[in-house]
Amino acid sequence: MMHCLLDTEEMAEADRGAIAGGVPGIALMEAAGAACADAAVDLMAQTPGGRRVLVACGPGNNGGDGFVAARLLAERGYAVTLAFLGDAARLAGDAAIAAARWTGALVPLEQADPAASGDRAYDVVVDALFGAGLTRDVSGVPAAFLERLAASGLPVVAVDVPSGLDGNTGRVRGTACPAAITVTFARRKPGHLLQPGRALCGRLRLVDIGIPDAVIESLAPNTFANEEPLWRAAFPHPGIDAHKYSRGHALVLSGPADATGAARLVARGALRIGAGAVTIGSPTDALAVNAAQLTAIMLRPCDDADDLAGLLEDPRITALALGPGLGRERARALVEAAAGAAHARTRALVLDADALTAFAGEHAALARLLAGVERVVATPHAGEFAKLLSDCPEAREAPSKLAAARAGAAALGIVLVDKGPDTVIAAPDGRAAINTTGTPYLATAGSGDVLAGFCAGLLAQSMPVFEAACAAVNLHGRAGARVGPGLIAEDLPEALPGVLGEVLDPASG
Repeated sequence: MMHCLLDTEEMAEADRGAIAGGVPGIALMEAAGAACADAAVDLMAQTPGGRRVLVACGPGNNGGDGFVAARLLAERGYAVTLAFLGDAARLAGDAAIAAARWTGALVPLEQADPAASGDRAYDVVVDALFGAGLTRDVSGVPAAFLERLAASGLPVVAVDVPSGLDGNTGRVRGTACPAAITVTFARRKPGHLLQPGRALCGRLRLVDIGIPDAVIESLAPNTFANEEPLWRAAFPHPGIDAHKYSRGHALVLSGPADATGAARLVARGALRIGAGAVTIGSPTDALAVNAAQLTAIMLRPCDDADDLAGLLEDPRITALALGPGLGRERARALVEAAAGAAHARTRALVLDADALTAFAGEHAALARLLAGVERVVATPHAGEFAKLLSDCPEAREAPSKLAAARAGAAALGIVLVDKGPDTVIAAPDGRAAINTTGTPYLATAGSGDVLAGFCAGLLAQSMPVFEAACAAVNLHGRAGARVGPGLIAEDLPEALPGVLGEVLDPASG
């Protein structure tokens, strides 16, 4: 369960559950503060002679964690200045206990100067002003402090989240200062992985502060970091008696002669990730172009919806990918044919690019078409997502990318992959995952086509649809990171075998 994420309400419930189960709240706070003190020490070790720490504490439990960190750092011989926002006499509960254990002076936050120089210069700052549950924009004194802190360039340890970051959405409320290290507790929050929060958190440390796993499991969280434990058990492995059709057969539809490359990228991705057979359905005028560049991938003519229906009479075809390079008008007719054929069999569909924008502003029409299809994945980038769901206010007006993807998946009744640097995979049953792999070098033409192929290849092998989409996204990110600078889309399928060798147990197949 370490890969599950807790929103701020679930985290508060986990705290209450642990306390109700006999874990003192001050013990949780002491453990959190100790972890933050350790992070500050680690940062100071990178500065020769580093020993001066500024700890900025707010009026809530996040500030209580800061009081603990300040006390422990002082006990270890570091020179600590504690700056406080508000009136310490108004602290309550565990934060009041932590503040009472601090025997040093309190400096009003407005007087704290992160940019102090000479003998008063700081080596590191602990940001314990506001936690992940912030419900209003930061303004006034704390905003001015955070702006001074950001301008100072000092390394920052953020307690739970950088102050000003919304732990549920990853958005900045007013202002926030980037951290070198963010220390969070029990489980990560969505805001740690969603942009821009992801970039603001620096290195993320997840710390066990004593909340029992059973308490978290009782919350039945349905948001996850897209990491191996989420999908590895469902990943397909060929048996000793496998043959190519037992490993699944993916059909990929090609565009016309001047738009064939996308389909070949999809097909190559499907083949590399394990589909036993892959066929490209090509318009007649593009058969020669495709044939000149295909080897292990088969080729069949497919000009229109009737041709597609004929191809889908083959029961060995277990997944169909369509959209890239098709053109909107042709894509719509082919989606309608594919959905109708899929009603007769539980064949999986992967929809991308033109197969989605062909239904721009008509998401309900697409949902009706797909209503009887059991296994569908759509892989829009941000622009395609916005066009497809422009008539869905729940998605259009959602407070975060996570909420928008969930709303879109529910409205369409399919698994939705909302691509980007913080790709979200959402299922209509409410499950969602935020991807943790990747590289900016994946922002290149054709990269998304390969991802659609990875999805199709896994679905062709009968991998469960949500897990298949999650695995495809995760492995796509890993392949991109393995290639790195100079990456082009054609590199991704070729990098995949090395990634699979790292991720999967070699003894399993």
